[in-house]
Amino acid sequence: MNQPALTAEDLVAWNNKTSQEWRKLVTDHPEILRFPCDIADAGVAGELLQHIVVVELRYAELLSGLPVSGYTSVPFDSADSLYAAHDRAAELFRHLLATEVHWDDKVEFMTRTVGLARATRGAVFLHAHLHGVRHYAQLATLVRQHGIKLGWSQDYFIQHIERV
Repeated sequence: MNQPALTAEDLVAWNNKTSQEWRKLVTDHPEILRFPCDIADAGVAGELLQHIVVVELRYAELLSGLPVSGYTSVPFDSADSLYAAHDRAAELFRHLLATEVHWDDKVEFMTRTVGLARATRGAVFLHAHLHGVRHYAQLATLVRQHGIKLGWSQDYFIQHIERV
């Protein structure tokens, strides 16, 4: 029996679309970066955005066999500086998907919350793309509380339905 499937390419495209929309919103409303924020130990929303893009970058680098960037290597002072990290991660992920990767192989890595960990390359890839979903939803609530509307739906389903 065929099962519905979300491909890696679908996931990358959804993550990129979400990132493009947030980049535009933060470019249009740079004050978002200074909104007080207590999500993921951030002091301001810019730090939460930094957390989102640095997680993408660190795991893209890990899976690519590159040195893993530190959080402080990505400034959270502008949409451009934040999303340059996302762009680099997206480039690395596209390269990984175009090469033969053994997604069931395990890799070791350091996390902020549990320390040294091990997971399959596939689990790391999925986490890198799904991690931001919940944080972007949290950030959307914060932004709306400050009177700024997103102007797009973050919902995968809404982005893919046809209105009749």
